[in-house]
Amino acid sequence: MTAIVELADVHKTYRTGSITFEALRGITLSVAEGEYLAITGPSGSGKSTLMNVLGCLDIPTEGRYFLGGEDVSTMTEKDLALVRNKRIGFVFQQFNLLASMTAQRNVELPLMYAGVHATERHTLAREALERVGLGERTHHKPGELSGGQQQRACIARALVTNPDIILADEPTGNLDSVSTHEVLRLLHELHDQGRTIVLITHEHAVALEAQRQVQIYDGLLTEGLHV
Repeated sequence: MTAIVELADVHKTYRTGSITFEALRGITLSVAEGEYLAITGPSGSGKSTLMNVLGCLDIPTEGRYFLGGEDVSTMTEKDLALVRNKRIGFVFQQFNLLASMTAQRNVELPLMYAGVHATERHTLAREALERVGLGERTHHKPGELSGGQQQRACIARALVTNPDIILADEPTGNLDSVSTHEVLRLLHELHDQGRTIVLITHEHAVALEAQRQVQIYDGLLTEGLHV
């Protein structure tokens, strides 16, 4: 299968004065188009750093990162911003919905940044919300939605630009068991429809929902889950 994500010997080093910390110590990873991958690991393992690299929120100190065959390791900040907006759909633990805006307006935001005309924005946002089961909640603000509904709105926002990959960072971390089940069911549905999903989680049981699992520990990656 065609690889949508390829990391080749990626290192990430942080320097503060005379102190050097290597958060990623040679990560090589391939994610096939349409794959559902979970990346898990304990706090301080390098999980968040890897998520930032995958999401083009940070760039490797060494190594190469290819997204859809393009080397994003050498892109300018302007190019990276375009990649983040159009090619990666983000789902965050904290939802990151704007409290003053309706669900529909929140979902429209990536399209606004992309310069999509208002009429098309409205149509695409409504379709995305209907797809996640929030067709009757389009005019509700985040404070009027449950935690599970807010996360589904986040997934709709991630889908609305038709991205190459959905990057879900601890998407169930703030949810109760019922809402967690709803979100995981939705991710399964999206995967069944051919979406590429990379799930970042510290929860063993959540990671097992994915098609494949890898674990990061001390900045190194291993296949499978390990206790």
